[in-house]
Amino acid sequence: MKDYIVRATAADGQIRAFAVTSRETVETARIKHNTSPVATAALGRLMSAGAMMGAMMKGEKDILTLQIKCGGPIKGLTVTADAHGNVKGFADNPQVMLPPSAKGKLDVGGAVGLGILSVMKDMGMKEPYVGQTELKTGEIADDLTYYFASSEQTPSSVGLGVLMEKNNTVKQAGGFIIQLMPFAEESVVGLLEKKLSSIKSVTSYLDQGYTPEQLLQEILGELNPEILERTDTRFFCNCSKERVEKVIASVGRKDLNEMIQDHEPIEVKCHFCNEAYEFTTEDLKRIIKKV
Repeated sequence: MKDYIVRATAADGQIRAFAVTSRETVETARIKHNTSPVATAALGRLMSAGAMMGAMMKGEKDILTLQIKCGGPIKGLTVTADAHGNVKGFADNPQVMLPPSAKGKLDVGGAVGLGILSVMKDMGMKEPYVGQTELKTGEIADDLTYYFASSEQTPSSVGLGVLMEKNNTVKQAGGFIIQLMPFAEESVVGLLEKKLSSIKSVTSYLDQGYTPEQLLQEILGELNPEILERTDTRFFCNCSKERVEKVIASVGRKDLNEMIQDHEPIEVKCHFCNEAYEFTTEDLKRIIKKV
């Protein structure tokens, strides 16, 4: 199944909802960063959330960044997404290894631990919007649910999951975000809470072949969901040698001169996709002329 996001409403507009299937996207990230299973699960959850939250953005050039700085051995995660389904991300410690949790699952909560979740929205204003909350569990879905309630005052339910094959490739990945509008009636709130309490893990539905539409139907069936939009999603990094060159130029003439005097090419890797760019001494001499 190709990766995509659906946007929907339910209960005559009293609920808005998003769901995503993201197996290929997460598998691409796993390959690019050679992540361990628990790092794949953590990064995959945050990327799935990022894809859906990117779809909430209104502007063509709006950029969303989700950043976790934490005390767990993964140390941190960063994901960026746009309104067109493009998403990318990396883990600070992609090779983190942990034994399974008490439930026999990948211990994402143990890998992440406690820390700070930052949500940055660059919407072309002078300054980006930044919302921050403490991580409550490290499980990411729970922490995003808390973020929406505390920072954006939007009662939400977030479900995220990544299921691995025995050979450590990604078998399933995806999630949902369900949000109540300010005018939601108590009866709607009650129905939704009752249904959410009976929902199994996201990956159990995806592993049964559920599409994002069917996942929302499972959760919101009694509230008459209506699918409004479908957007393809993918791992996409817009790095280039030209962009990296600007970063090198920003280090200043002193450091550039030292690099040139070493008479050795330098290699710079993109954090988000691990693409390596080589700059020869001649390249560095050309760059320093522009500084």
